[in-house]
Amino acid sequence: MEDELKCPSCRQFFAQPVLLPCFHAMCLSCALQNQQPVVSNLASHATAHEQQLEQPLPPPPTELQLLSELHCNDCNDSDQLSILSETDSGVVVSTSGSSGGSSRPSSCHIQPASTTTTAANNTTVAAATISLSCPSCRKLVYFDENGAQNLPRYRAMQTIVDKFTETCSRSSANASTACQLCPDTTEAGQQTATVFCQQCQVFYCDRCRENCHPARGPLAKHSLISPHQGRLALRSLKEKFKQQQSSADAVPHCSEHGDQVQSYYCNTCRLGACHLCVLSDAGRHQNHDVHLLALICKQQKAELTQSLQQLSEKAKSATEVIQRLKSSSERVQESCANVESAIHAQCLELMEALRRREEALVDFARRERDLQLRRLREEVATCTAHLQHTTALVQFCIEALKESDSSAFLQIGSMLVNRVSNLDLTWRQEMDELANRASPTLELTLDDLGLRRNIDQLTFLEMKPPGPPRILAEDCSAENNSITVAWQPHPASFVEGYVLELDDGGGVAAGRFREVYCGKEIICTVDGLHFNSLYNARVKAFNSSGEGPYSDSLGLHTAEVAWFTFDMTAYPAETRLSADGLTATTDSYEPRVLLSSVGFSRGVHYWEYTVDRYDGAADPAFGVARRDVARDSMLGKDELGWSMYIDHQRSWFLHNNVHSHRTDGGIDVGSTVGVLLDLDRRQLSFFVNEEPQGTVAFVDLCGVFYPAVSLNRNVQVTLHSALDPPPSSASFPDSGEESDEGHPIGGGVDVAERINSGTKSSESMNSLTCAVAAL
Repeated sequence: MEDELKCPSCRQFFAQPVLLPCFHAMCLSCALQNQQPVVSNLASHATAHEQQLEQPLPPPPTELQLLSELHCNDCNDSDQLSILSETDSGVVVSTSGSSGGSSRPSSCHIQPASTTTTAANNTTVAAATISLSCPSCRKLVYFDENGAQNLPRYRAMQTIVDKFTETCSRSSANASTACQLCPDTTEAGQQTATVFCQQCQVFYCDRCRENCHPARGPLAKHSLISPHQGRLALRSLKEKFKQQQSSADAVPHCSEHGDQVQSYYCNTCRLGACHLCVLSDAGRHQNHDVHLLALICKQQKAELTQSLQQLSEKAKSATEVIQRLKSSSERVQESCANVESAIHAQCLELMEALRRREEALVDFARRERDLQLRRLREEVATCTAHLQHTTALVQFCIEALKESDSSAFLQIGSMLVNRVSNLDLTWRQEMDELANRASPTLELTLDDLGLRRNIDQLTFLEMKPPGPPRILAEDCSAENNSITVAWQPHPASFVEGYVLELDDGGGVAAGRFREVYCGKEIICTVDGLHFNSLYNARVKAFNSSGEGPYSDSLGLHTAEVAWFTFDMTAYPAETRLSADGLTATTDSYEPRVLLSSVGFSRGVHYWEYTVDRYDGAADPAFGVARRDVARDSMLGKDELGWSMYIDHQRSWFLHNNVHSHRTDGGIDVGSTVGVLLDLDRRQLSFFVNEEPQGTVAFVDLCGVFYPAVSLNRNVQVTLHSALDPPPSSASFPDSGEESDEGHPIGGGVDVAERINSGTKSSESMNSLTCAVAAL
């Protein structure tokens, strides 16, 4: 706060501060010292004045418009409109009253820049004889002959400065007081005061008291007290003076009616006023926005308090930020130490790798040396043998030349000549080969340019592995046998992609996760899950620096029952489906297979078909199938389908083109055919009109099965899913139990097995006969 209490001109604490129209403050002595005649300011701003004169002038505003613009509620706009830096505009402060019925205060005259050439402008400039430039914003204020004495006293600032200096003086009350007469230029400097004279009001040291204040003559009657008592006496005198001054200024009086007290405040002029200025017909504030002085003061104090609270909150948050920043310095030191350790470790690893590479290169060079030496030894041995052979021939030829018998020499002379010639040619060729052979030096030069370049380019990776993403639970959902997971990246992390993982749906928190998605999207839908299962999902992000940690897991529960329709994306061309995908029919005379939109690999599921149209000649089949079952033949004809085909009298179970378990009872229009797929016991059963149609049809089912039906001409069925099994389904035995005929229930026994079994019952024979006839 100390900077706010110092004058911008003298940089000392304010002494008798005055308030400028731009709401900056100055000491009265500084204002009187810095004020200048208007003529000098006009000369210094002539260039700006000429530039302004070149601009087109709008019509001059009225006095009321000027006053409203000057005293608008926005302080910044008020400064911009009322205090301009040009010489022909600004604030003119005067002690002379305004003319006529002017509503402008007598001490303030405004002349905007747009009226520089009017007569009013000439009058304003002529009335202003002294100007003052604000040391803070450099805006000009114009005065009459009284100058800065017309500026209002800044009483609030004076009170705050007095309190601040008093607090500082109290804090230094225990400090020693220097003698006021000892010069600063002496070697000893100012001595500590030992006494204080109440009459002289001067602090003396012992030497100055003897020299300047001897205890004789008139000075003998002066009262000398201790420095501490002197400081207290001075403080009491200062407080008494301030009380007298405050009592004189306690009740501000009207500037126009000096005997009247200011009880109102004019928002238009921003000045205090008495009741005569407000209520009388000739009052200058009669039609202005006037309120009680105490009320306006209370409102502004409340507004300032609220603003201070907001500013205090910001200061508090800034303090917290500063504390965090200071505490972060320790983490910076620790992080730097970790980085240095990592640099040393990595450089050691690089040096170790370079040392290993050095050993490998040296070993390679030594192998090359041994190979070169071996080659040289072989060449030396070859040359030595050739030299010995040549030397022997030369010696033999020399001895032959000594032969005196001509006939004897001629017998071998031509032969020796040929041998010598051939040997000379051979020797020349071998010497040329030896001369053209590689240099004995090893032609090995270490290519370290790339390594040196990489060493020079060795730097830090600015990117780190991303932080854990956050799964948005409010945007995640589970519908039927699919779940949708949405997430958002970790703030301040660079992400190149995400990996979504799900567990096996067993509902165990520590289940085995598997990857189901990898990409850049932040939302993913996973289909084909188990019904009535709790899946835990988690996400991690990655970039070129590596993979980040996993997010927190989120559990999503699929539907308890399976709602599904016929697969409307892939069905035979002759087949027609309703808009909702629940009703199906076909125009083909050959069976056509339709699959449902979902498959099952776990749980107990029951669905029904309602026969809407049936002429008695068609053979519809109901059951389950794999996804890649044949679509152009009856369901159950291949090994990928398990079905019960039925007419208006009886039914058979069909799988892999094998019929079994003929059962009486057929279907008609309005009948219902139910299918119970119990994957917990791995068996398949059928119902007609909610009654069991035979025993358990198929057992040992494992894998993914899709509800399926095969239809041909003149049959129309409607699918009903997510149903509860009928009560009669509880009477079915488990798959491990035996039927009355000694076969596993629903085992799908083929024709040959039924014949070889030796069963002679009439029911079995009838079933076999019907099956063969159907084939």
